[in-house]
Amino acid sequence: MEIANMAQALQLHAQVLKSGGGGQNHNPSAEQTQQNLSKVFTFSALSPSGDLSYARLILNALQTPNSYYYNTMIRAYSDLTYPTQAISLFLAMQNIPSPTTPRPDKFTFPFVLKACSKLRRTHLGKQLHGQVLKLGLGLDMYINNALVHMYSGCGVSELALKVFDKMLERDVVSWTSIIDGLVDNDKPILAIALFEHMVDNDIEFNEATVVSVLRACADSGALSIGKKVHDLVKEKKLLNGKVSTALIDMYAKCGCIDGAKNVFNETVNKDVVTWTAMIAGLAIHGKCEEAMVLFNQMKSLEIKPDERTLTALLSACRNGHFVSEGLDCFRTMKKKYKIRPKMQHYGCVVDMLAQSGHLEDAEAFMNKIPVELDVFIWRTLIRASKTHGDVERGERLMKRLELLKFGSNDFGSYVALDNTNQRELLKTSGYSRIEIDGEVHEFTTGERENLEVEKVHEKLEEVALNLSSEGYDPKHFDLLLEIDDEDKAAELLHHSEKMAVSFGLIKTSPGATIRIVKNLRPCEDCHSFMKLVSKVYQREIIIRDHIRFHHFRNGDCSCGNFW
Repeated sequence: MEIANMAQALQLHAQVLKSGGGGQNHNPSAEQTQQNLSKVFTFSALSPSGDLSYARLILNALQTPNSYYYNTMIRAYSDLTYPTQAISLFLAMQNIPSPTTPRPDKFTFPFVLKACSKLRRTHLGKQLHGQVLKLGLGLDMYINNALVHMYSGCGVSELALKVFDKMLERDVVSWTSIIDGLVDNDKPILAIALFEHMVDNDIEFNEATVVSVLRACADSGALSIGKKVHDLVKEKKLLNGKVSTALIDMYAKCGCIDGAKNVFNETVNKDVVTWTAMIAGLAIHGKCEEAMVLFNQMKSLEIKPDERTLTALLSACRNGHFVSEGLDCFRTMKKKYKIRPKMQHYGCVVDMLAQSGHLEDAEAFMNKIPVELDVFIWRTLIRASKTHGDVERGERLMKRLELLKFGSNDFGSYVALDNTNQRELLKTSGYSRIEIDGEVHEFTTGERENLEVEKVHEKLEEVALNLSSEGYDPKHFDLLLEIDDEDKAAELLHHSEKMAVSFGLIKTSPGATIRIVKNLRPCEDCHSFMKLVSKVYQREIIIRDHIRFHHFRNGDCSCGNFW
């Protein structure tokens, strides 16, 4: 009997109980009873329509449950969003003082490690790793794959790499797990290098591997590498919905919006994720009208948007300064689609109003947000107050921020105002990435570690001198440092995007476009610097920050100086 629904499972379980299920006789009827009980348990534990509490009752009622029951229950718990019970059952399994209780085996550990990854329980994961080695399971490929996934999920990519490097046997899951983990832990350059090693050595890869490496290309701005991956996808006939979506995202984030459109138009069966990727791509390029048109097309096909779609649409309105459309979108998500706004939605609205100069409306909206405010929302409004010359509002907001104790470790808000508050504040480390001849180079602010960087610094000095004749004067209020003006100017000169663009000037031919990806919004000085470089050196400079693209041409920027 195959179980199709919970009602059938309950009916079969009732038959098991009537027949004395759990007995230890080895006659045919007893064996059939055990098989039926196993069917009920498996359905309850693993079916999407099953009830884990019911499966757990069955497990608890068994006199001598075998390892299958424990492993299946742990597996079911590990699939939950918060799989704490998977770990609890695993620990209970080891602590039950009974010789008949099964010990953890090679089928147990992958599921417990999966739970550790979701919960980011690194310490427990290390203990499990030790136990794996003690039990002589250190060569098992499936356990090692789970260890790679666990360490990556816990943000310890160096340990994931150690496990991966020591594996004597690897499959496509092994390679995909380590590449995906490196991307998740902001190491896309290394992820790309591993994929290139796979290709060079004819190691099998699949759609999931391709999606992971395309994410790496998107994160690092590696357009030429992304195009090569696209060619491989066509050659290996790996194109499906997820790969198409990853390609759209890669082309858009690498500054090639036409490439993203081409892939989108060629995709036959588009789901909400595909539509959202294209709308988000248009958003980061500030193409609000096109994003709105696409959103309306999606609705006409009766594809229901989700919260990510609405985030993308709100981002488009913010970057395109379409205030009324953005407010309509925000109202629609609550009234029509019954989507409860999250912090990213509120943040987009505040940013949209603030950037467009509607500071009073932005503050009023912020005050009505029904959840605890993200510090970045405060920073957005404080920065916009400074940009629009509303010093009184900026100072008042800063005082409120101090009272709420956000400001004690928040560098950006103070930088956005002036240099009056001298504090030791934590600042997110800035980096910029640039692809040259198929290789991605990363620069960090103030880096001076190798000969190549020294050449970049020399070029920076030369560029700054040339720009000074065009009126370039380093702004000092973007730094919150107790140093004199000359040192402040030197510090500003070595911001990561300035180093990357100087490297681009060195390594590319005159007239070539320079593409840079950075993890933070550019400071005002860097923004002015790029405008002048585009004018003086007659270069198009395309920079993607964590919000949007900036296209610098002939001394102007596509953002209209509001970013």
